[in-house]
Amino acid sequence: MQRAPATMEEQLILKAIGEECPWENLPKRLQSTLNSKEEWHRRVIEHCIKKRLLWNTCFARKVCKEGEYYEEMMRYLRRNLALFPYHLAEYVCRVMRVSSFKYYCDMLFEVMKNEQPYDSIPNFSAADALRLTGIGRNEFIDIMNKCRSKKIMWKLNKSIAKELLPVEPVEFVIEPWWGVCLVNFTLEEFKKLSEDEMSMIDKICKEEANSFILFDPEIIKGLHRRGLVYFDVPVYPDDRFKVSRLEGFVSNREQLYEDPIEELLYAVFVVSSENSTVAELATTLQADISQLQAAASFACRLGWAVKLIDPASILQESNAPGSPKSLLSDEEDGSHSTMGSIDGIALQPGDALWTENSSPAADYSRVAFVVDANITSYLMMGSVSPGLKSHAVTLYEAGKLGDASIADLCKDLMTLEGTKFEGELQEFANHAFSLRCILECLTSGGVVADDRENIGSISTSNEDVPTKEADYCYGDNSGVDKSESNTDDYEQVIVQEANNPYSKDSNLDPASVDEKPVSLEGKKMKKPRKYRVDILRCESLAALAPATLDRLFHRDYDIIMSMIPLPHSSVLPGSKGPIHFGPPSHSSMTPWMKLVLYSALSSGPLSVVLMKGQCLRLLPAPLAGCEKALIWSWDGCTIGGLGGKFEGNLVKGSILLHCLNSLLKYSAVLVQPLSRNDLDDGGKVVTLDVPLPLKNSDGSMAYIGEELGLCGEESSKLNTLLYDISNKINLWTIGYVRLLRLYKERESDNFSVDNSDKYEWVILSAEFGIPLFSPKLCSSICKRVVSSKLLQTDLSNEHHEAMQDLRSRLREVCLEYQSTGSTARLLYQKEQPEKNSSRPLMTYASGRWNPLADPSSPISGALSDNQRLKLANRQRCKTEVLSFDGNILRSYSLSPIYEVGNRAIEENGKGETEDVDSKEVILPGVNLLFDGSELRPFEIGACLQARQPVSLIAEASAASAAFALKQKVVN
Repeated sequence: MQRAPATMEEQLILKAIGEECPWENLPKRLQSTLNSKEEWHRRVIEHCIKKRLLWNTCFARKVCKEGEYYEEMMRYLRRNLALFPYHLAEYVCRVMRVSSFKYYCDMLFEVMKNEQPYDSIPNFSAADALRLTGIGRNEFIDIMNKCRSKKIMWKLNKSIAKELLPVEPVEFVIEPWWGVCLVNFTLEEFKKLSEDEMSMIDKICKEEANSFILFDPEIIKGLHRRGLVYFDVPVYPDDRFKVSRLEGFVSNREQLYEDPIEELLYAVFVVSSENSTVAELATTLQADISQLQAAASFACRLGWAVKLIDPASILQESNAPGSPKSLLSDEEDGSHSTMGSIDGIALQPGDALWTENSSPAADYSRVAFVVDANITSYLMMGSVSPGLKSHAVTLYEAGKLGDASIADLCKDLMTLEGTKFEGELQEFANHAFSLRCILECLTSGGVVADDRENIGSISTSNEDVPTKEADYCYGDNSGVDKSESNTDDYEQVIVQEANNPYSKDSNLDPASVDEKPVSLEGKKMKKPRKYRVDILRCESLAALAPATLDRLFHRDYDIIMSMIPLPHSSVLPGSKGPIHFGPPSHSSMTPWMKLVLYSALSSGPLSVVLMKGQCLRLLPAPLAGCEKALIWSWDGCTIGGLGGKFEGNLVKGSILLHCLNSLLKYSAVLVQPLSRNDLDDGGKVVTLDVPLPLKNSDGSMAYIGEELGLCGEESSKLNTLLYDISNKINLWTIGYVRLLRLYKERESDNFSVDNSDKYEWVILSAEFGIPLFSPKLCSSICKRVVSSKLLQTDLSNEHHEAMQDLRSRLREVCLEYQSTGSTARLLYQKEQPEKNSSRPLMTYASGRWNPLADPSSPISGALSDNQRLKLANRQRCKTEVLSFDGNILRSYSLSPIYEVGNRAIEENGKGETEDVDSKEVILPGVNLLFDGSELRPFEIGACLQARQPVSLIAEASAASAAFALKQKVVN
């Protein structure tokens, strides 16, 4: 594989080769390193061979002969089981008479002779060998079994394997536009030619164009089987391609040698677009155009890419009868042309027509739906649905599933409807249904049409229709371990037509979004906006250079949509990129987002933030005495089954101290204690998932409670809460808000007879994107997209402002509470107050109480059941630090010096901050406590083992973060 030069000498050698510097002009430093002129020539040849360069255009032409160069290259390729160099066929095939078929037969024989496994052959080499020889994994194993069955004969004579290999290539697809080229005939070969073959060879020599379609296909195939002709797949800078399914791909291993063409193929699969020429792709990838042409040519050979043919290059007159305009229907673009003929030339099914006036993206908005590798593993379950396997291979290996394959994918997913699953297959079924639901919603533009009434529904028999239950989500969606939950999302999907967001009988009026002009926010639209969807794998996107990724997003897509949850390593579009229905920044994928929501709404569950690196000897208030607690790891690391769960881990209070100490060694932690009354009868938390967006296209508030099927009173309370949320935080995007049901704590035990007054809903989290793990929730989100007409409105301004507001809030919270933030620097006295001050800053992290300040609100009884109520009703100051000494929780007001210094540092921090999102996880630099209304620093020095100074922990955290960033820059 390609690697960056490790030493200065290697960099100087590469520069000298690029400048074609002779031995005499080399710097003395390099001459002393290389020792001799022969060594310098050897390094030049080795470099050119690894880059697969043409002899007459590279530096090797000045240091060796052409024949020696290509002989050495072929030895290198055979030794590494590398891909056949098709772009060098002018010499390798014509002069050396090494055909690709013979090359791969020799490769297979070497592998068999050395008794290496089939997996030792690299992916692309194995796929090309399968295309030409017909020998795949099963055939390879069968031949090896036959050889080993001969026992002693096999050990003495390895040539037995060669006798079992084919003697001529198998039939494979030859596109009409491929070129036919002749090899250098020997006299004996020339004498054996028939008259028809002789006339065909004369025609090849005389014709300026040598396209396969111009010759007799049977004669050409016969000549190719005898190795007398080879095929050239021409690719020009102005050609356009689209990537299709990777049929015949062999998943063995990636190559361990350096091959720029193979490595470029993976990037080509992701960034290719039928709207971009090869030259434009080269600009996007910042790649050498000749290597990109070779990569595109190879993809066309294996049928993984389809060339969009311009009819003007075939027709001499564009207005001639049979013009491609007559072959294209009004509803199809150039990539889905009707098969016909042009001036007697038959077009094959593999060809596609392209015209500048019928650009595929002319009337469409492009959407990139970003998923992770887990989706491909679900689709790979061929025993469940064999038709999905090719889609899974294409998505995993190519990193992209184009819009041309989406309709077939939805059809294959539809075959799973009504099927019962058990165990882990149920998770596959959940993702499969959700994927089809959102894809059909996107391709329809989020509108209702008479012929799309079945989108988002599952056809089941009458006995399979689940009974309607309360729309509270238990267990699975609330951080409870799956072993404790009996919830089956797949079977809970509401299949009645009345609840189908795309049904004609639903509350939505199909006429309102028909093909007739509609009015949205005073703006008239002639017809509904249409969408085309590509599925992209986030791991493949992360492998691209950031600049390449930005160019890809800006060039090809109007909207980026992400699944939930995304890996932390995913690449997110910047604030200046396309509209992103997903996490606004990497910080939003961490517990920072919860703290931002709680602070903005002044509401939320009681939460404690503990810094990484601490070791607790006892639990601080209010964690002590809780029945259970939800734990959220900051960076998603998994320790003993804890911390890596997207929905949080629900652990018992009796083992909370052990769990926290285990996690704090590796990550910061957010803990949310829960009392016995906060849990249901099964000991699980009760959550409610509310789909986004909350508002309609006209700005009015949607009645979400009614859509979720809640009773009148519960619906009214929920709508009031959601109205308050929408007024404080703009959530004009796609996703969901998770609410948590908490017990209302009171001083007295006198409660109303109505049980609904005992509980209240508070926001737990907000996630942006599509939750494929829950079909019910995904269907509800699709219904909200239809109701709000989100995809039919102008999203650029309001959505951009909403996401910028969230990014700004996240940035402010991170800046204030990270290890180098304003609060940490003042709290740990990194910023000293003025010497003339009569009230110096208190030492909060020392574990001692400062006698110069009195507690503004001591709160005793850390084990009390009403701890949350006491925190909420305490006397609060504008700026304060909460402290716990192991017995009493105290609230200290900070001096005016602290307030002035804090404000000054905050202003400086804001001025220095740039709108750049980093993948690096920002960890909190202070312990924090959210008491239900406000977020404050939390001093727990008395709870730590050996009273270790928290300032040292914060300093170490800052140093480690800086070191990690430095290492990343160096690498």
